[in-house]
Amino acid sequence: MLIYIYGEDTFRSREFLKSNIDRFKKERDPQGMNLVVLDAKKDEPSRIWNELTASPFLAEKRMVVIENPLSANAEVADSLVEGIKEARIPENNIAVFWQGEAMGKAKSVQELKKMLEKEKWARNFDNLKGPALLAWLKEQLAAKGGKTTPDALIYISQNVSDMWLAGTLLDQLVAYAGEKEITIGDAQLFLEEKVDDNIFNMVDAIVAGNRKQAFKLIQEQRRLGEDEFKIFAMIVRQFRILIQMRDLYNRFDNMRSDEMAKELGLHPFVAKKSLPLMKQFSLDKLKSIYGQLLEIDIKTKTGQGDQSLFIDLLVGKS
Repeated sequence: MLIYIYGEDTFRSREFLKSNIDRFKKERDPQGMNLVVLDAKKDEPSRIWNELTASPFLAEKRMVVIENPLSANAEVADSLVEGIKEARIPENNIAVFWQGEAMGKAKSVQELKKMLEKEKWARNFDNLKGPALLAWLKEQLAAKGGKTTPDALIYISQNVSDMWLAGTLLDQLVAYAGEKEITIGDAQLFLEEKVDDNIFNMVDAIVAGNRKQAFKLIQEQRRLGEDEFKIFAMIVRQFRILIQMRDLYNRFDNMRSDEMAKELGLHPFVAKKSLPLMKQFSLDKLKSIYGQLLEIDIKTKTGQGDQSLFIDLLVGKS
């Protein structure tokens, strides 16, 4: 049996590898006498194949984990390609190939990659985005005994840079919040907000009624692979920030951006970038567009239409 585990998301792929190892040890090898972990970048082909073809010791199955086979030199890659083609791995041995580093450039590495990806038990872990990332974060929090507000969950999904950071962050937030619900303020204490100039420019174009520029920037986000859920969430969040800042500006004359950032719990740069845009429009104008965004959210969640179409219609009416 050959299992291939790979993909950009090495956090989840590593967790999946660990779960397979743990299950094997629990069900078949509690003493750990039939489990071997090798590094394809360090171990010689002879050692690798000695382990892959060795018989189980007082057990029905043996598991051999080979890490980063696609990062090995040409000699190791050649050996693995040849051995897999010849079906040299015994049926009672479980060979697990885990790839988590940059690939080598040898021709045999490319051939090995294609072979492994065609295996029945190949599992690819792509980076999660949008609803899939939100669902994963929610599931992980529940497993850790934590709970969070929807806006805090969205904030984390928009600003976490990788799953390794996400795993550590969730542990920190659960420990910090205890039995309380994790709020967006809690998340901001541990995770700095990413600043994306395109979002400021996109919202500026929408509010100003510059349809051509707004469509161009939205299409650019789509071209970069951002899903509609995230694009919509970013627009909603920026309008919420503008409304909060405009309200403060109306109530307190000449309030500086750094003071607003402190009052609203914003990244100082976000407040600084938002201030000139906020000054151009009245609170009523911003609230009107925000109300349309809420209508889009309700219609999308109740199955009344496609979110991307609603966003385009909003821009067309601006």
